[in-house]
Amino acid sequence: MNLYPIVEIFHSVQGEAYHAGIPHVFVRFGNCNLRCEWCDTDFLKYTEMSLEDIVTKVLDFNCKRVIFTGGEPCLQDLDTIGSELKKHDIYLSVETNGTIPVPEIIDWVCVSPKDQLYPGLNIKQRSGDELKVVYCGQDLSIYDEIKHGFKHHFLQPCFIESETIEQNGKNFALVEKIVKDSPGWRLSLQTHKWMGVD
Repeated sequence: MNLYPIVEIFHSVQGEAYHAGIPHVFVRFGNCNLRCEWCDTDFLKYTEMSLEDIVTKVLDFNCKRVIFTGGEPCLQDLDTIGSELKKHDIYLSVETNGTIPVPEIIDWVCVSPKDQLYPGLNIKQRSGDELKVVYCGQDLSIYDEIKHGFKHHFLQPCFIESETIEQNGKNFALVEKIVKDSPGWRLSLQTHKWMGVD
C-alpha cells in the first residue's frame, strides 16, 4: 500500500492570487526539495495516509475543488491521487515551486518559483495558469524568460509571521508601487493571514 506524507487536509477559502475567495479542500503534503525561510508549513511533521483515507477525507467536505500544496506536492504521485478524485468530478489545482514537472491530470497550475533564494534554480515547469512570485526585493527581470508561459502573473509581498501588521503593511505598500510600475503583474495578498484563518 502506498502511503503519502500529509501535513493536513482542510476546507477553507483560497486566500491569495487568482482563486482568492473560492472554497477549496487543501491537501498539504509533507517534504520539500527547497527550504524557504518564509515557508508557513512545517513540512517535516506529517502523518502517513493511504490513498483511500485521503480520498475519503477530501470527499467528507463536499467540495468540488482541491488544491495540492506543501511542502512540494509534485514530489508525490499526483497522477494516482488525482485519478481517484477525478472519479468524483473534482477540479484539481497545484501550488508548486516549479522544479518538478506537473502531471497532466492537474487542471490549474500555479508556479511560485524561488529564484530569489536560489539563484540559477532550474525551473522545469515553465508553463501554466498562474505565476505567483513572492517578492523579497529581487530584480523582476529574472522572471522574463518564463513569464510568457503563464496566463496570469502575481506579485505577492512576503508575509513574515514574526513581524507586526505595520511592518508587513510597509512591504505590501512597496509591492503595490512596484506593480503600478511593472506592466503585466497583479498584486496578490495573503488575505487568509490577515483574517487569521488557514
